[in-house]
Amino acid sequence: MLAAGHPLGTPATQSEPKVVSKRPAPFPAWSAIDEAKNKADAIAHEAGREYNLASKKAQEKAGKIEPGSLKYYASCTFGGLLACGLTHTAVTPLDLIKCRRQVDPKLYQSNIQAYRTIRAAEGIRGVFTGWSPTFFGYSAQGAFKYGGYEFFKSFYSDLVGHENAHKWKTSLYLTASASAEIIADVALCPFEAVKVRTQTTIPPDIRGTFSGISDVVSKEGVAGLYKGLYPLWGRQVPYTMMKFASFETIVEMIYHQLPGQKSDYNKGAQTAVAFSGGYLAGILCAVVSHPADVMVSKLNANRQSGEAFGAAMSRIYGDIGFRGLWNGLPVRIVMIGTLTGMQWMIYDSFKIFMGLPTTGGSSEDKKKGN
Repeated sequence: MLAAGHPLGTPATQSEPKVVSKRPAPFPAWSAIDEAKNKADAIAHEAGREYNLASKKAQEKAGKIEPGSLKYYASCTFGGLLACGLTHTAVTPLDLIKCRRQVDPKLYQSNIQAYRTIRAAEGIRGVFTGWSPTFFGYSAQGAFKYGGYEFFKSFYSDLVGHENAHKWKTSLYLTASASAEIIADVALCPFEAVKVRTQTTIPPDIRGTFSGISDVVSKEGVAGLYKGLYPLWGRQVPYTMMKFASFETIVEMIYHQLPGQKSDYNKGAQTAVAFSGGYLAGILCAVVSHPADVMVSKLNANRQSGEAFGAAMSRIYGDIGFRGLWNGLPVRIVMIGTLTGMQWMIYDSFKIFMGLPTTGGSSEDKKKGN
């Protein structure tokens, strides 16, 4: 008989609730990685949003910046100050080891051994010996170098005319950068003198940047701050000429090899090109300017009071020979390559922040299909 009250005449059965077993994720590490990636993306997105807001506010406050205007040169000057001041200060430990090995090649057996020895004897503060004159000196130098380069590039371009400027663009880069560096080194030289003395005297007899300047002036007069100016020009002018001319050329070559035009690439891509071009240019700079760099260190550390420049050069060269002029080159290649790449990246990032075009690349972008 069919059960009463049931549509099919069968006893009603109550369905038991399904038990869902919670199995652990097969690869919990993947979930952790995904979670960390999502958090990083969220932070990056927020940072990007804040950066864009800050950039917009800065551009609104500054107003429209026309290339060739005083506002433009002021922006480039401040960008250069940031680019050189921050990067040179960051690599102070490498610079300290380089300077000490240039002055006394027997002091340390290797760069790693030098770092460990300084760290053990003087602590982390000792590793950054000379950071203060480095910061002030290279901030001043960077301001005059980058701001001056933009000014002289425009000045000489107007002087010879647009057509000749494009035809002889490499010569224009070389002349503009040399002009800017001559002025920049006058600002750098006093700080460089204090920096080298601080780094090459163990223990340092100069403790502060401006007290060090006063100490040198009281003992040797103002001329004591500039006794390394000629070799500094000998180091920095060829260095900067190579730095700017090779950077402009390398960046133009990179964009020429990439598909499309420079304007097709976003801010991140353009700063990546700036870093790559700067790093390659930095390697060339290090090789070209290294003998003069060694001589600057030697002169600031060992030049005798009242000794003529030529006599000091001859005496030092007699002591170290041609081979000695290349002491510390490998570490300087690493230092200058990284330094120059970071400088161009910071400089162009600041120009982007202010709404200005990045440096380098042909002003007449190649057309697709060429």
